[in-house]
Amino acid sequence: MKKIEAVIKPFKLDEVKEALQDAGVQGMTVLEAKGYGRQKGHSELYRGAEYVIDFLPKIKIEVVVPDDMVNSVVEAIQAAARTGKIGDGKIFVSDVLDVIRIRTGETGAQAV
Repeated sequence: MKKIEAVIKPFKLDEVKEALQDAGVQGMTVLEAKGYGRQKGHSELYRGAEYVIDFLPKIKIEVVVPDDMVNSVVEAIQAAARTGKIGDGKIFVSDVLDVIRIRTGETGAQAV
Protein backbone atom coordinates (compact mmCIF):
# COMPACT_ATOMS: atom_id res chain seq x y z
CA MET A 1 0.00 0.00 0.00
CA LYS A 2 1.07 3.56 -0.65
CA LYS A 3 0.10 6.88 0.88
CA ILE A 4 -0.28 9.66 -1.67
CA GLU A 5 -0.17 13.22 -0.37
CA ALA A 6 -0.97 16.05 -2.77
CA VAL A 7 -0.62 19.75 -2.01
CA ILE A 8 -2.75 21.71 -4.48
CA LYS A 9 -4.37 25.10 -5.06
CA PRO A 10 -7.66 25.41 -3.13
CA PHE A 11 -9.85 26.12 -6.16
CA LYS A 12 -8.77 22.79 -7.72
CA LEU A 13 -10.17 20.66 -4.87
CA ASP A 14 -13.49 19.75 -6.52
CA GLU A 15 -11.81 18.75 -9.79
CA VAL A 16 -9.24 16.60 -7.97
CA LYS A 17 -11.94 15.00 -5.81
CA GLU A 18 -13.97 14.04 -8.88
CA ALA A 19 -10.85 12.71 -10.64
CA LEU A 20 -9.99 10.57 -7.61
CA GLN A 21 -13.54 9.19 -7.43
CA ASP A 22 -13.35 8.33 -11.14
CA ALA A 23 -10.01 6.58 -10.49
CA GLY A 24 -11.65 4.37 -7.86
CA VAL A 25 -10.48 6.04 -4.65
CA GLN A 26 -13.07 5.40 -1.94
CA GLY A 27 -11.91 7.78 0.77
CA MET A 28 -9.61 10.71 1.32
CA THR A 29 -8.55 13.17 3.96
CA VAL A 30 -8.51 16.88 3.12
CA LEU A 31 -6.61 19.46 5.18
CA GLU A 32 -6.34 23.21 4.85
CA ALA A 33 -2.68 24.17 4.73
CA LYS A 34 -0.44 27.16 4.14
CA GLY A 35 2.93 27.15 2.48
CA TYR A 36 5.19 28.44 -0.21
CA GLY A 37 7.84 27.19 -2.58
CA ARG A 38 9.06 28.91 -5.70
CA GLN A 39 5.78 30.83 -5.77
CA LYS A 40 6.84 32.75 -2.61
CA GLY A 41 4.46 35.18 -1.00
CA HIS A 42 3.29 38.59 -2.09
CA SER A 43 2.57 42.05 -0.68
CA GLU A 44 -0.86 43.57 -0.30
CA LEU A 45 -2.03 47.04 0.62
CA TYR A 46 -4.75 47.31 3.24
CA ARG A 47 -5.90 50.76 4.41
CA GLY A 48 -2.65 52.30 3.31
CA ALA A 49 -0.41 49.79 5.08
CA GLU A 50 1.61 47.16 3.25
CA TYR A 51 1.32 43.57 4.47
CA VAL A 52 3.54 40.74 3.35
CA ILE A 53 1.71 37.46 2.83
CA ASP A 54 4.46 34.86 3.33
CA PHE A 55 2.35 31.70 3.28
CA LEU A 56 -0.26 31.06 0.61
CA PRO A 57 -3.39 28.97 1.18
CA LYS A 58 -3.15 25.38 -0.06
CA ILE A 59 -5.11 22.16 0.27
CA LYS A 60 -3.46 18.88 1.26
CA ILE A 61 -5.15 15.66 0.17
CA GLU A 62 -4.14 12.29 1.62
CA VAL A 63 -5.20 8.91 0.22
CA VAL A 64 -4.00 5.36 0.85
CA VAL A 65 -4.27 3.02 -2.12
CA PRO A 66 -3.06 -0.45 -3.14
CA ASP A 67 0.24 -0.53 -5.03
CA ASP A 68 -1.47 -1.28 -8.34
CA MET A 69 -3.53 1.95 -8.19
CA VAL A 70 -0.65 4.36 -7.52
CA ASN A 71 0.08 5.35 -11.11
CA SER A 72 -3.55 5.95 -12.06
CA VAL A 73 -4.19 8.00 -8.90
CA VAL A 74 -1.07 10.14 -9.38
CA GLU A 75 -1.98 10.75 -13.03
CA ALA A 76 -5.54 11.69 -12.06
CA ILE A 77 -4.29 14.22 -9.50
CA GLN A 78 -1.77 15.69 -11.94
CA ALA A 79 -4.34 16.11 -14.71
CA ALA A 80 -6.97 17.65 -12.43
CA ALA A 81 -4.68 19.97 -10.43
CA ARG A 82 -2.52 21.32 -13.26
CA THR A 83 -2.99 24.95 -14.28
CA GLY A 84 0.41 25.29 -15.94
CA LYS A 85 1.38 28.14 -13.62
CA ILE A 86 3.84 28.24 -10.76
CA GLY A 87 2.36 27.00 -7.48
CA ASP A 88 0.35 24.06 -8.85
CA GLY A 89 1.68 21.94 -5.98
CA LYS A 90 3.43 18.67 -5.28
CA ILE A 91 2.59 14.98 -4.96
CA PHE A 92 4.39 12.77 -2.45
CA VAL A 93 4.20 8.95 -2.51
CA SER A 94 5.35 6.90 0.48
CA ASP A 95 5.04 3.33 1.74
CA VAL A 96 2.39 2.36 4.28
CA LEU A 97 3.36 -0.53 6.53
CA ASP A 98 -0.09 -1.25 7.95
CA VAL A 99 -3.60 0.13 8.31
CA ILE A 100 -5.98 -0.70 11.14
CA ARG A 101 -9.69 0.11 11.08
CA ILE A 102 -10.52 1.20 14.61
CA ARG A 103 -14.17 0.09 14.57
CA THR A 104 -13.65 -3.51 13.43
CA GLY A 105 -9.96 -4.17 13.98
CA GLU A 106 -9.48 -5.08 10.30
CA THR A 107 -5.92 -4.63 9.08
CA GLY A 108 -4.11 -4.24 5.78
CA ALA A 109 -5.93 -3.69 2.48
CA GLN A 110 -9.33 -4.62 4.00
CA ALA A 111 -9.04 -1.65 6.38
CA VAL A 112 -8.62 0.83 3.55
